[in-house]
Amino acid sequence: MPEEGKWYVVHTYSGYENKVASNLEKTVENRQLHDLIQEIRVPTETVTEIKDNKKREVERKIFPGYVLVKMVMTDESWYVVRNIRGCTGFVGPSSKPIPLTSEEVAKLGVETREVEVSYSVGDSVQIVDGPLEGFVGTVEEVDLEKNRVRVTVSMFGRETPVELELDQAEAME
Repeated sequence: MPEEGKWYVVHTYSGYENKVASNLEKTVENRQLHDLIQEIRVPTETVTEIKDNKKREVERKIFPGYVLVKMVMTDESWYVVRNIRGCTGFVGPSSKPIPLTSEEVAKLGVETREVEVSYSVGDSVQIVDGPLEGFVGTVEEVDLEKNRVRVTVSMFGRETPVELELDQAEAME
């Protein structure tokens, strides 16, 4: 049974992120290290750029100079990642690798976790987390891709739209 890996941040030379990721993938393939080094990601986002009155979609790195690696930390896996050409080391005090917390992984959007919601547009929901905990509102919009829900809450006699994460609201019985 392979151990569950943790996400680590690897620092690279600027512009070498994709090269480091592909070299690391080849090394994992060649040395059969799939159980130690499980996933390699270069976080990117798609941005619409307007140049010379022409719109075009451009993929841009969210964290230039960094690659995210999901791995089981052993001397062997550390050595393999550390000695990839273009890699300058792990992020952490004195190059001692520190894994990302589950909250950091969720915020970075590295691992997508499915949140099932039992409410839809027009339903009444109770806010169960955050500064508006205990308030009741009406669902205006549900965005599963962004993990967001927009709820209209009555505060001080006014209808106020509030944007929450999907798991911050629960359907009312």
